[in-house]
Formats: sequence, C-alpha cells, structure tokens
Amino acid sequence: MELSELQEVRRKKAEALREAGVEPYPARARRTHTTAEARARFADVEPSLPEGTEDAEPIELAGRLVSRRHQGKTIFANLRDGEGELQLYLRRDALGDTTFEEFLKLYDLGDFVQARGTLFRTRMGEVSLRVSDVSILAKALNAPPEKWHGLQDVETRYRQRYADLIASGDVRRVFRIRSTIISAMRRFLDERGYLEVETPTLQPLYGGAAARPFTTHHNALDQTFYLRIADELYLKRLLVGGYERVYEITKDFRNEGIDRNHSPEFTMLEFYEAYADYLKMMEAVEQMIAAVTVAVYGEPRFVYQGQEIDVSPPWPRISLRQAIREASGVDYQQHPDREGLLAAARAAGADVDSDLVWPRIVDELLKQFVRPYLIQPTFLIDYPVALSPLAKRKPEDPTHVERFQPYVGGGEIGNAFTELNDPIDQLARFVEQQRDREAGDLEAMPIDLDYVNALMYGMPPTGGVGIGVDRVVMLLTDQPSIRDVILFPAMRALTAEAPRDAIETPV
Repeated sequence: MELSELQEVRRKKAEALREAGVEPYPARARRTHTTAEARARFADVEPSLPEGTEDAEPIELAGRLVSRRHQGKTIFANLRDGEGELQLYLRRDALGDTTFEEFLKLYDLGDFVQARGTLFRTRMGEVSLRVSDVSILAKALNAPPEKWHGLQDVETRYRQRYADLIASGDVRRVFRIRSTIISAMRRFLDERGYLEVETPTLQPLYGGAAARPFTTHHNALDQTFYLRIADELYLKRLLVGGYERVYEITKDFRNEGIDRNHSPEFTMLEFYEAYADYLKMMEAVEQMIAAVTVAVYGEPRFVYQGQEIDVSPPWPRISLRQAIREASGVDYQQHPDREGLLAAARAAGADVDSDLVWPRIVDELLKQFVRPYLIQPTFLIDYPVALSPLAKRKPEDPTHVERFQPYVGGGEIGNAFTELNDPIDQLARFVEQQRDREAGDLEAMPIDLDYVNALMYGMPPTGGVGIGVDRVVMLLTDQPSIRDVILFPAMRALTAEAPRDAIETPV
C-alpha cells in the first residue's frame, strides 16, 4: 500500500519513537479506571478534600487523544474512552523534558495513550488528570475526522463506519440504543417463557417469505444451498417437535433492491407460541414495542421524523380491505382477476407494472395508498389468502387469512399470522405459489415437501410473529435510512482503483 503524505509523516513519528526506545504498538496496556469511573471517584472524594487540593491516590486512564492545546510549559489534552472524555493536564516539570517533547512532537490526535496521575479540578472548574507519566498504546496513521463536522459524505460514512464512529457521538449513541433494543426484546421473551434457539443460515430450500434468495454451492455435498430469507419454517418445525414457545434473533438475507427501508442483510426477530392465535400475538407485539420504548426512553413515547409517536397499548386494528378501499377507492374483493384489479389500481392512480400477479397488485395498493399515512401504531389485519401462503384462513371468511402487520411511523415493522397447520391446505398453497412463479413472480415460495411432512406429524394451533429489528431501531433512533442503523451496510464495490488519498479518513 502506498502511503499518503500525511500517513508517511505519522509513520516517521512511529519510527522516531522506536529509535527513542518506545514501542508505538506495545502488547500491554494499563488502566485502573474508565473516564466515567474517574469522574465518579472524584465526585466521591472531592467533598472531603481541602479546597484547591487533589486526590492523592494515583489512577491510570487509557483512550484516544481527541483534542490538544499547548500553552508554554503546559499541554491540555482530552482523552476519550468508551464511556466518555476526561481532560489531561501535562506539565513539563512533572513529566520531564524528554517525555514532554515526545508528547508534543511525536503524539498526534487519534493516537491511543495511557496516562497516570492524580485527579483535581482546574481553576476553570474542569475535572482533570494531573499527568505524572504518559505513554503511547497505538500510533494512528490516519488523522481523525474533523471534530465539529465529522464525515459529511454519506458514502464515506457507510464505507468507513469506524471513522464515522470516531467522529460522531450521535452515531455511537444510535448503536448503543440498538443494543438496548435487542436486549429488551430478548428480556421480554425470556420473561414469558420463550426458548431462544438457532436454526440454519444455509438452507437446502429457502422459504418463509416472499423474496429472492442468495444462492451458493456446497462443495463437499455438491449441492446448491441458499442463505435464509426467513427462519419461519424451521422454527415451526420445532413446535411440531414439542417446544411450545421459541424465538430467534438472527440475520436474514434477501437478494433484492436497496432503499431506505431495505437491506440485503438485515436482522429479524421471529417468535412462535403454541395454542395462540393472531389476536394474542397482536397483544404481545404492542406490549413488546411499548416495553422496548420504555427501556430506551423511560416512557412509551418518542419522536420520529418530527412526529411524536405513542406506542401505548392497545393499538387500532383495521382490515387490509377496508384500509385500501378507504384510501384508494379500490375494493380488491370486487376484482378477483389480475386484469380487472390492474385496471382499477391504475384508474385510482397507482403506479403498477403490467406484469405483476394479483397478490402483488394488492401489495402495491397497500404500499402506495395506505402505508405512508400510518404514523401512529396501527395493526392492519385480515389479508387475502393469495397474499399469505403460510397463514390460516378466517373461519368466517375463507378468502382471507388471520394475518396482521404492525405499522408505525409510516412503515411496516413486522408480519404475523395464525399459522397454517393443515398440511393438505399448506401443500395446495405451495402449489399456488408455484403457479405464480411460473407466471413471473420470482419472489413466490418454492414447494417445501419436508415442511409439509413435518405438518403431517401435527403442529398445534400456533401464533407467529416476525419483527424487523432494524426498522424498530430506525424508529427509536429517529434515523431515516436502514443503513444508518446497520454498522456495516452492504455497499456497491468501488470499480476504479482508489486514489492514493482514498485510504485516508476524509476531513
């Protein structure tokens, strides 16, 4: 790799440290306190200290240099670790000429250092560490992003997330909240007796959703495998086997377009409960989202894209047919054939491709006329059979199934059913999906005969839910794009050879 001018300057500083007998990448670090623990310690001891004195017990901090200013025989620097920042106060007479000059001339912003000293409060009121010894832990060859503006180029932010995290406390906050959300989801289910399980990522046959898969080849088995598009069918096999409540938080993969709501790799929570139906699962979803929101904000309310949203249960429930009819004037029940529904959708102003099959036209009506306006939490319920091949029919209306989707902030965050457990009906639905595939619907599910065979052993009445974890994180962190809540989102490869300075962190 050819280094840039700036990188070469920093590399030479690393060599100068080595020549002075200092290893710029030592194998060991010493730290007695984080910056947060140091502040807490000083808050405890300061009331007992004579005014203007310092804590007598030395401590050691470690972290990244994020700012520095030089005033004669004094250097003020800020050290940041995973819990915050603390000011370092370095004096020439305390460190000695050699160490002081090394810190001044051979250390740079972005370097990792460790500092030993005692805590005190400056005349300006800043809790600081009076440094008696400082040493380098890792020499940074790239300059950190500019402090006040961070990374401005969106593409660079996604490609170099490490630099984005260095630059922005808000970005670090987003991913801390993401961790809180996933922990709260797991806690909610664990407390209700659900068993966390793991199912295959590589599958010999994909299913459980309407999506195109990523395909790979298993050399040892000489067989085509697929990255899972959902874990639904495997989780329901576990209910056949005797478990009554299971869940999985996992990565799914769909070979589809990328936009603000879709990523080819995303995180999904799915949970299934025996002897439950979609009504019970609606209650579980609204309770979970409320609990997760409280875990983040302390109350079941948050602001997303300028709108305050209250997720307190219960949420309104509207049938899909009613929602589409009221928003577009199209009653899909009155247009059972593809050509008729296509004409009605276009007459209502929908932008619909002429080659879409009937269920995809219904889905487009939902996306274009209904979804953007469901800001407050709402359940859309009761979907056409053709749109829901894994859900149980409504007893009073066999043209529809017991399915719901939760919508919040103008977007869908999940999908759920009273699960179909009749193996013969399930096989017929798979066959119908195959017809749709032959008619051009590349997202239609293949026939999974092993899953049908599992159902033939008997699966109890079951309610199941899938929640898009990334979309929940988008809502609770007020982020407009799914790529803002995925640490390392999929990006198009750079085709041209990168310029020499492309390996630097842009300022």
